[in-house]
Amino acid sequence: MSAATSAAGEVRVLVVEDDPVVADAHALYVGRVPGFTAVAVAHSLAGATRVLERSGVDLLLLDLTLPDGNGLRFARGLRAAGHPVDVIVVTSARDLAVVRESVSLGVVQYVLKPFAFPTLRERLLRYAAFRATAGEAAGQGDVDRALAALRAPAPAELPKGLSAPTLDRVAALLRSAPDGLTAAAAAGAAGISRITARRYLEHLVDTGCADRTPRYGQVGRPELHYRWLAAAGSASKV
Repeated sequence: MSAATSAAGEVRVLVVEDDPVVADAHALYVGRVPGFTAVAVAHSLAGATRVLERSGVDLLLLDLTLPDGNGLRFARGLRAAGHPVDVIVVTSARDLAVVRESVSLGVVQYVLKPFAFPTLRERLLRYAAFRATAGEAAGQGDVDRALAALRAPAPAELPKGLSAPTLDRVAALLRSAPDGLTAAAAAGAAGISRITARRYLEHLVDTGCADRTPRYGQVGRPELHYRWLAAAGSASKV
């Protein structure tokens, strides 16, 4: 644990992500979780190395595909050098062999993109609970409870009629649209009906992942415009 973290009582996080919009969104998410501070954003492994050399960082949010190398190789190098920073992988890679390699390197969480704020918040809070464990275990039960802090619970059930794959597709479309989408536009891109698209978009609003605003045309009722909640964060960039 760094002296800075001990004094401030916060976990200092470095976001390593080559997409500036996604990186800023993740930094914003980190800043919304009590006990966590996004101290910097790096868009490359070289940039991440510079931050690690000059700043006290406790946790990396590490993408695996960076312009100057592979994130897991970077993590392996940190472990070989004895660097104590913890790693949460944040990636689109769904290959379970990559997941196994991550576990072998001591990665504490593996989060698939795209995700909403509640997903990252839950993982960070579990990491904080694990990090807070200290002292000597009285027995196997204490060890099991410490490790259980990192395990994610079973996913919450979606409202009736909604499916996880379609929700992921609509969320990805909305997240990739900086200016937002209407239900009609989301329906056309996702290959579903407008009414169905609106149900998924409204679910994203209800869960705090998106907002909606009316857009007024020249005639008729206003059309609802949905936007992914990913405002730019204040962390410094490298």
